[in-house]
Amino acid sequence: MTPELNAVVFRPKKIRRVAWACAVGLIAVFTVVGLLLGNTPTGVIFRASDQVAMIVLGFLLAGGVLLLTRPRVTADASGVDVRNVVTSHHFEWKDVLSVSFPDGAAWARLELPEDEYISVMAVQAVDREYAVSSVRALRELHKAARS
Repeated sequence: MTPELNAVVFRPKKIRRVAWACAVGLIAVFTVVGLLLGNTPTGVIFRASDQVAMIVLGFLLAGGVLLLTRPRVTADASGVDVRNVVTSHHFEWKDVLSVSFPDGAAWARLELPEDEYISVMAVQAVDREYAVSSVRALRELHKAARS
């Protein structure tokens, strides 16, 4: 079998929907506030640049929230690629001791030599059955590659 045939890709489910809803909400709120900023009874004078800056701030915050949609894990017979919010790592299966999901943990992790581990933020506890099936699939690939 070629590695491409049994490749799997997992991305978080619930956090993606929540992040997109929050991003849209942030843009809407900051746009409304930016447009209404010029009409204040406080005596403070807001210029058009202040209004534009408020709207741009909403887009920047929305972009920051959308970083939570970035996690992904891609695995095949040769190894696993883990992309979290800011970092990416590639591991050969021979370098991974196990795939675990500790009790109370928010996401799965790859156990590495010397008591190190890497979090797999793409497999989150809030996704319940999807997380269980994802960990099982990763464990099967790990087991097949190590035997």
